[in-house]
Amino acid sequence: MTHPDPQHQDPADNLPENPETDEAQAAADLDGAEEDAAGDDAGADSATESAEARADRLEQELADLKDKALRALAEAENTRRRSQRDREDTAKFAVSGFARDMLSVADNLQRALEAIKPEQRAASPELENIYVGVDATARELLRVFAANGIKKIEAMGNKFDPNMHEVLFEVEMPGSVPGTIVQVMEPGYTIHERLLRPARVGVAKGGEEAAHAVDEEI
Repeated sequence: MTHPDPQHQDPADNLPENPETDEAQAAADLDGAEEDAAGDDAGADSATESAEARADRLEQELADLKDKALRALAEAENTRRRSQRDREDTAKFAVSGFARDMLSVADNLQRALEAIKPEQRAASPELENIYVGVDATARELLRVFAANGIKKIEAMGNKFDPNMHEVLFEVEMPGSVPGTIVQVMEPGYTIHERLLRPARVGVAKGGEEAAHAVDEEI
């Protein structure tokens, strides 16, 4: 009897015994591949979203830092301006005390000029020379005042201003508006637009109501 050689088998023996099982396996492999691909896509989308979130956060942090830097610069500029203004004010008003004392010199020079009457000047050349010398000195003092920001307050004929004037008396003055300055007893001065000394004045009287209004302003 002849026995078959085990090393020489029929090729048909290697064919799958169940085609349906092979198809199911192939479908399962395909589904697995699709799931892996979907997982990879989801991971990529998650990575993209994470990168975008980081970019948004960095942009917000940059905007916040820029805002803080601008605020710091603005505050530094304001501080510099305040310091400069304080230095300027100190320089302007450092001589206020001295200037206030010098006002009495200007007052005395003006009184000396008013004490010499025109007829006396005409009758005496000596008095005329004195008058001219005192007048020149008074004018030079006022020029120095103006050069240093000190100005005389023009009060005569103006309305009483409690910020600039000090009322010494009231007087009946027909034809004048109540509260109008009709006499200046002592001129006032300002230094760089700030009151140095109020003008001491007399104002027109206008009855009880006007007097009450003036008293309230005082």
